[in-house]
Amino acid sequence: MSEQGRTEVAILGGGCFWCVEAVYLEVRGVTRVESGYMGGHVVNPTYEQVCGAGTGHAEVVRLEFDPGVISYRDILQIFFTIHDPTTQDRQGNDVGPQYRSVIFFENPEQEATARQVMAEMASVWDAPIVTQLLPSETWYKAEEYHQNYYAQHPMQGYCAFVVAPKVAKFRKTFSHWMK
Repeated sequence: MSEQGRTEVAILGGGCFWCVEAVYLEVRGVTRVESGYMGGHVVNPTYEQVCGAGTGHAEVVRLEFDPGVISYRDILQIFFTIHDPTTQDRQGNDVGPQYRSVIFFENPEQEATARQVMAEMASVWDAPIVTQLLPSETWYKAEEYHQNYYAQHPMQGYCAFVVAPKVAKFRKTFSHWMK
């Protein structure tokens, strides 16, 4: 941790939370990663409810990070590299509002940084960025079996064919941020 001993929080949705979680567990300066749900209207939603697309929640990860090691800007640059922010309510074969690209900001500084990074990333993608930028809401931690899912099930089909390539892309593109 930094000298002040403080951490900050980033809440990001970039498709299935297993993918996003697996990447950020490897990022230097990230001290905690949890999969969960945010942005809906049902209290204490279950995975089945969120997958039914009727709760309004997105699958997200909640990261705690040491800003003395990695900045929020760097967290977001990784985010915009490991998922496709140009597809509405989908990532690959995962389709539905629970898979939308979304950043839930914690304060005005995070909102301003996110707007700036999104504007910069607009020139990288061939289509418009559709990532939602919303104030943080009530966080619901996903069921325990979703936590650290990729590490526990690397050979499971979805993990092998969807999560692993995203982790590999992170390792290749951001090797300087690996733990």
